[in-house]
Formats: sequence, structure tokens, C-alpha cells
Amino acid sequence: MNIKTSHILIIAVMFFLNINAQKKQFRKLENNAFKVGEKLTFDVKYGFVTAGVAYMEIPKIKKIAKRDVYQIRFKVNSVSAFDPFFKVRDRYETYMDVEGLFPWRFEQHIREGSYSRDFSAFFDMRKNKAITTGGKTYDIPDNVNDIVSAFYLARTFNYDTLKVGDSFHLENFYKDKVYPLDVVYRGKETITVDAGTFNCIMIEPMVVAGGLFKSEGSIIIWLTDDEVKMPVKVKTKVLIGSIDAVLTKYEGVSEKMTSLRK
Repeated sequence: MNIKTSHILIIAVMFFLNINAQKKQFRKLENNAFKVGEKLTFDVKYGFVTAGVAYMEIPKIKKIAKRDVYQIRFKVNSVSAFDPFFKVRDRYETYMDVEGLFPWRFEQHIREGSYSRDFSAFFDMRKNKAITTGGKTYDIPDNVNDIVSAFYLARTFNYDTLKVGDSFHLENFYKDKVYPLDVVYRGKETITVDAGTFNCIMIEPMVVAGGLFKSEGSIIIWLTDDEVKMPVKVKTKVLIGSIDAVLTKYEGVSEKMTSLRK
């Protein structure tokens, strides 16, 4: 082997090693909670009045950044009777890694009365960068969440060993910052909604920014007390009173959902 050939070989080997060194190892998490085809429907109530309807669904698996991702949608629409007073057409969308349960992309489209906002972020988890609307770039930690992916991730946690007040710590990126997002366990309760009677656990996400509702207080979420942890009810305090989202219908839910009481 001549000197020139050996130099080329060394350069090729170094290039190969460098490329492999740059390949990031993503986490792998078990998910027995949700799957493609799940669709949940909620009535959004203010007091005794139904003001809107909300939908949470996972229509398909797509490819982003050469990874399989869940396409997850959350939509809230005011009912037609409320539209003349305060029309709401809000849509959130996240693309969540199937193996690692972290987001690759997040979209927020807000239409509330005369107010509108459109925001998106691409999470480059290989470089730990978030690229937002307008091309601005921000540093992010590994496995950072948006508010929707954080909720679905929280459905996969094991709360069985927790005491009331214990929490899981997450990090949530919104607009231009990474915010702490603790999910606090609040105990168990059996509740009845239009979709049925369920044994539930209660959690309280300590949302700082980027929430699904504008709140001035706590948000309590009731999840089925099983592996699926399907959301059954959400109570959100607002400036005057509270808004409740209550489950009216569910489709495509995993057979591991066992908390429905006959």
C-alpha cells in the first residue's frame, strides 16, 4: 500500500467514525396508554352551559426527520349558539416520536373572538435546537416537550407508587423559552360523565406557559386508573368560575382500559 492510498484510507475511516459519533441515541419508552385511531370527544362546559366541543385524536403515524411519529390533534370549537358572542376555533397539533415519546414538531392555531395567533416549532432533537415561526432558533434540552406531547407522555407514567403531592418533572418549550412543567399526583376518585363511570387518578399539571386553556389557577385532570389513563374530565379555573371538559365519547381506545365501571 503506498502512502497516498494509506492517507485516503485513514481519512475515510476518520470520516466514518465521525459520522457514527454524531448519530444520537434516542431514548426508548414503553407506551401502553394510547395508539393510532384513538379519538376522544368532550363537551366544554361553563357552569351548566355547554359552550363548546373538544376533540383529541391520533389519526395516523407519519415520518419526520426519518423517524416514525404520532400525529396528535387537539381541537376546541365553540358551539354555534355561542359563535355570535365569542367564536372559538383553536387547534393544536404535535408530532410525537413513536419510540421516544418526545415531539419533533408543534403547531398552535388560535382563533378566539377577534384574537388570533399562529405558532410553530420544529424540535431538532439531534442538535438540541428549536426552530420557531420566522426561523428563530433556541437551545433546548434532550426530550423537551410541548404542552400536548407532555400530556400524552404523562399518560404513560406509573402513578401507583406515588403519594399524594408527589410529582414528575418535565420541561416544556413555548414561544422562546423552556419552562418547568411538574405533574403532581392528587389522588383517586370515581367520577361519572356522559361516557360512563370511571375509576380515576387525578393529576395537576403546573403549567407556566403554553397551556391549552387560559387559566388563572389550577388545572385538574382525571385519568382512568389503568394503563391507558384516558382523560375523562378536565377542570380549569378561569377569572370567573371554572371551565370543565367532560368526556362524552371515546373510540379506538386500547383494550387495556379497564377502569370503566359497569
